[in-house]
Amino acid sequence: MDPDSVKSTLQNLAFGNVMAAAARNYQKELLSNEKVAATSSSNQEVDLDELMDDPELEKLHADRINALKKEAEKREALKRKGHGVYRDITEGDFLGEVTGTEKVICHFYHREFYRCKIMDKHLKTLASKHVDSKFIKLDAENAPFFVTKLGIKTLPCVILFRKGVAVDRLVGFQEVGAKDDFSTRALEVALINKGIISEKKEDGDEDDGYLEGGRRTVRSSVNLDSDSD
Repeated sequence: MDPDSVKSTLQNLAFGNVMAAAARNYQKELLSNEKVAATSSSNQEVDLDELMDDPELEKLHADRINALKKEAEKREALKRKGHGVYRDITEGDFLGEVTGTEKVICHFYHREFYRCKIMDKHLKTLASKHVDSKFIKLDAENAPFFVTKLGIKTLPCVILFRKGVAVDRLVGFQEVGAKDDFSTRALEVALINKGIISEKKEDGDEDDGYLEGGRRTVRSSVNLDSDSD
């Protein structure tokens, strides 16, 4: 056999042996990786099972469920007392309404005054959002006794009660921007600052100004001591 041919054959065999060895090593590496992945997956499953059986996690879950249940029961109890809606009451109902719950927001209004209607609109929106406080309104014309006792001279007048005691008030629109197109959020912030409602962090700010269409046919505000605005 030609020496060069023999040399070439030996080189080819050597190359073939190297490739075969490389192929075997590659196969071993694949098998090894598969075993590692299977072991990791098995450990993960065990860890998840252990996590599901963790008594501390179960306690936290149970505590959360109980807290949600108590909150729902509290809301239902408040709704039975008239919370969650903006209601018109009579002078005869007044004392029972303001003493029957901890926090009450009462709007003294006149049915023909434009600004009272604006205040109504915003209070109605807030009533369904802030269930912890009671939102009511009372026609000032039909409640002369309490209008006098509470020193109400200008409408709209929103008086804030805590445990039956008048603790603060909003007169006109001075604390919400002094303009008719103030937003519900502006009123909400004013009531939060006075401590009669709490901030709802999960909700975004509202910016829904209110402007009544058409011509104004009623006076925008009223001073009960005189005929001037």
